[in-house]
Amino acid sequence: MKRIWQAYGEDRPLPGYLLAIGSYAALAGAVSVAGRLTGVRLPERFSLRDTALVGVATHKASRLLTKEAVTSPLRAPFTRYEEPAGHAELKESARSDHPAQHAIGELLTCPFCAGVWIASGLTAGLVFAPRFTRLVSTALTAVAASDALNLVYDKLKS
Repeated sequence: MKRIWQAYGEDRPLPGYLLAIGSYAALAGAVSVAGRLTGVRLPERFSLRDTALVGVATHKASRLLTKEAVTSPLRAPFTRYEEPAGHAELKESARSDHPAQHAIGELLTCPFCAGVWIASGLTAGLVFAPRFTRLVSTALTAVAASDALNLVYDKLKS
């Protein structure tokens, strides 16, 4: 196995990625088991409204987690600061001290990667706690809309 990983190249933290994949699978499995044990049933389908709400909320939550300056203390054990990256956002890189640390650092600096986890959590929330999930998703969606309006306002001032 180690030979395969070395042949893959670039000293990629494949063991860390396997840990991330395994963690995601374990978490998804635990949520499924919890649903079965508590008798929670999956809805027949999700509405377009809920899908759009969770989509925008996932976008905002992933940017908030992976890029915003205010959440940098959460990322600091796994990342290194590089430079500012626009409106209240930072550019950071994953630390490479340990494969798991590097994989977590990549997850915490990539809004596309974090989005999978966040969307999964919000979707599970629609099943287990729909009212609370819609509340949180609505707040995140409102912040995303506010961000867009602030960017438009700044452009119009220039």
